[in-house]
Amino acid sequence: MDITSLEEQIAHLSRITDDLSDTVAAQAREIDRLTARVEMLMMREAQRESEGTGGMVLGDERPPHY
Repeated sequence: MDITSLEEQIAHLSRITDDLSDTVAAQAREIDRLTARVEMLMMREAQRESEGTGGMVLGDERPPHY
């Protein structure tokens, strides 16, 4: 391989690395946004449950119809 070929390969790999870095950063922002949204929905649901039933239902608690 000659120097020009190696320089072209390095430039190509640098561009790919930058593109992947941008993609990972965008995904991290999206995950943060979705995590905040899930937390907000969970808090809203917990508030709705506590207002409607007098308390939060735990995961292993049986529903009232049992």
